[in-house]
Amino acid sequence: MVEITELVNYANNLLETGKFQDYCPNGLQVEGRAEINSLVSGVTASAALIDAAIDKEADTILVHHGYFWKGEDTCITGIKKNRIKKLLAADINLIVYHLPLDAHAIYGNNVQLAQVLSLTTRGTFSTGPGPDIGMYGELTAPMSGKEFSGFISAQLGRSPTHIPGNKKLIRTIGWCTGGAQQYIDNAVSLGLDAYLTGEVSEQTVHIARETGIHFFAAGHHATERYGAKALGEHLSEKFSMEYEFIDIDNPV
Repeated sequence: MVEITELVNYANNLLETGKFQDYCPNGLQVEGRAEINSLVSGVTASAALIDAAIDKEADTILVHHGYFWKGEDTCITGIKKNRIKKLLAADINLIVYHLPLDAHAIYGNNVQLAQVLSLTTRGTFSTGPGPDIGMYGELTAPMSGKEFSGFISAQLGRSPTHIPGNKKLIRTIGWCTGGAQQYIDNAVSLGLDAYLTGEVSEQTVHIARETGIHFFAAGHHATERYGAKALGEHLSEKFSMEYEFIDIDNPV
């Protein structure tokens, strides 16, 4: 059993949350019981994940996507009210790490995705104020766009959107999980053969076609399942807690 304040302080320091200018508060967003011995992690603090955590009798939920985003209605009504009500009624803590979890060199979404896709990391690139989040590197062996698309599908369980590039084979690639399609320009500037992220916008297609870079949108949820899972495993081992990663299906 560990105090929630001890766990959160450790995780905040591990992920260096103070270095980031984020779109939401990182760390403890909803306070539950003070002493905990079981942890559930997932991608988003949806009602379905909260219900699953309640069924598991978890003390704490750790996610990448929580609440209180900049620009959203600050009133606790509707969906937000129902979610927070569930947490408070069950006395469950909600811990959230957004950009710090994307960027972490061991447990981050980007480095974890690289492991899943067997990518060799050669460097990072900036995605705004604060530490670098995007990564670039190489495939273990050159693949055609079609071959790499099939490999992504096999590894992530989701067929990506692929905008073919000019080069027959992909050797170098940049990636940034989630909704990071705007950073395709970084990959172009680096002279990479391909860029991979979670989502695609209308203009992304034209950028890919006109610059000749291969573009892959492999799913926001699918690309960001791995950071919360890896961090949850680490915290459970560090503090000797029961732990389970719960993957709530999301096709986007």
